[in-house]
Amino acid sequence: MSVYSIKDLEHLSGIKAHTIRIWEQRYNLFSPERTATNIRYYNDEDVKLILNIATLKNNGMKISKIVEMPADLMQREVQKVSQDNKSDEDQIGALTLAMVDLDETRFSNVLNRNIDHHGFERAMMEVIYPFMRKIGILWLTNAINPAQEHFITHLVRQKIIAATDQTSVNADGPLYFLFLPEGELHELGLLFANYILRSRGIRTIFFGQTVPLDALEEVYHKLHPECIMTAMTTAPDPSEVQKYVDRLGKKFKDCKICITGGRIIGQDISIPDNASILNRFEDLSKITEEVAVSQS
Repeated sequence: MSVYSIKDLEHLSGIKAHTIRIWEQRYNLFSPERTATNIRYYNDEDVKLILNIATLKNNGMKISKIVEMPADLMQREVQKVSQDNKSDEDQIGALTLAMVDLDETRFSNVLNRNIDHHGFERAMMEVIYPFMRKIGILWLTNAINPAQEHFITHLVRQKIIAATDQTSVNADGPLYFLFLPEGELHELGLLFANYILRSRGIRTIFFGQTVPLDALEEVYHKLHPECIMTAMTTAPDPSEVQKYVDRLGKKFKDCKICITGGRIIGQDISIPDNASILNRFEDLSKITEEVAVSQS
């Protein structure tokens, strides 16, 4: 069972920690355990409760009415709201509840419902990635079980690959290489970038995780891509990032280089003249528009 702080509950639900404490005292909502240093912590059931309360409250129900509901009635009301209401906030809450329960069917149903409603790309941008960012912060602070993180990553990865398989390959389009540095395993962002590029008529070769630069260089000289794209989330080591970026610039000086990820965004890193930093997926869309103009 995962352990959450009150700040984790605030982050997941959007309800301020101060308000949660007031509700806890006024309505006897939770019975948190305490650490040896007397710090309160909460469990999965508490997370589900606060998420259910947040969903109903965001849809106009008063807290005094919500707390009087039997658990089964509250669950039915939340499911009804999640199915009927298309607000991104409620959908993110529904995904979080499914994650806490490791409920693959419910998680997939919410994903599919949002893809049907928004289209795949917009669902990723406005619901799935905001959800993943929330979970990513909790994962970094050890607030969620790694099994929960792997569970959702696997399901989202399947959706991206399935959507990418539905795109057609433009044999005459410009060629992009996508790869992750050695030791880097976080591939969802780059997989989604691959989908965006392919859907815009750009040829891609996705090399995946932990690719040695020397091996990539060998293929580079054979195929001469127009652009090389990579993401640095947990690798290289922070002390090695500048050296790695410099190597990229020297090895692949005859093509464009696009770099993204937490190791590079907002950091004091010097970028080669032929490289650019992707801060958001919207930046990638701008690049593909520029490619389309240059090809026309």
